[in-house]
Amino acid sequence: MRKELLVAAGSIGQMERYIEAGANAVLIGEARFGMRLPGDIREEEIAEAIAFAHRLGAKAYVSVNKLFRNEELPALPGYLKTLAEAKADAVVFSDPAVLLNVREAAPELVLHWNAEMTGTNSASSAYWGRRGAVRSVLARELNEEEILDLKGKSEMEIQVQVHGMTNIYHSQRNLLQSYMDHLGREARIEQGPDQGRYLVEAERPDEKLPVYEDGNGTHVMSADDIALLEPLAELLNAGVDSFYIETLLKPEDYNLTAIKTYRQAIEAWEQDPEGYECREEWLEALQDQQPSDRELSFGFLYKEQVY
Repeated sequence: MRKELLVAAGSIGQMERYIEAGANAVLIGEARFGMRLPGDIREEEIAEAIAFAHRLGAKAYVSVNKLFRNEELPALPGYLKTLAEAKADAVVFSDPAVLLNVREAAPELVLHWNAEMTGTNSASSAYWGRRGAVRSVLARELNEEEILDLKGKSEMEIQVQVHGMTNIYHSQRNLLQSYMDHLGREARIEQGPDQGRYLVEAERPDEKLPVYEDGNGTHVMSADDIALLEPLAELLNAGVDSFYIETLLKPEDYNLTAIKTYRQAIEAWEQDPEGYECREEWLEALQDQQPSDRELSFGFLYKEQVY
């Protein structure tokens, strides 16, 4: 069975291109129910999208990971029923309201728990596993030792992000001012040549944190990109179940290159785990696509966690 390479897609056409490039699972949805998606695949077309992914031999997971307000809850049961009827392979959730509504409206749906920064230990993972979740999406802040320890102590599948930017701050309110207040020090907002907005802290003027806004509020993203191609074999040997490439705020050519490269690496490992070596041409392919003002890094993989 091929290791899962999961990417977020914003349209049916993009799904097709990403699957052809090597993804065998896609994360889709719309801003009414999911956060930080590269585009909306609305409720009336979600069944078509899921069926399309299945015809191409890929799984289709639907993001229902937003934090719901009371006035948004009435729409949730009907949406979950739609996903169940469309045979979605799983729904990705963080709010317990989704779990409760799945039990009532669509108990056949598979659940992936994704609490982003709070998915840091096996006890929390087991807690949601006892309530029906089959997968934990791990926090990006875990180091390799913590990932391996959690995998060894949990019966759930685990998902690790291996490439792309990460979300570091989110609010449903006016985040720009809130974030600067949170920092308690000088910061400014810059408009980039690509019409994007960036937060620049006075102490780190060379680091630009992309500011992304959707229907669920404002999100500050990381100043660099995770790239775990070199240590990928360590995660494969540890039994990580799903490898996620974050496609948000990236050109499609960039994402296609990342998908093709990671799939080549995974296939090389699957063919010969003992003799596997990361190839220089793979690293060069990623670096050639990387913007000069954003570094590729191992993230927290080799760092001791500090709170």
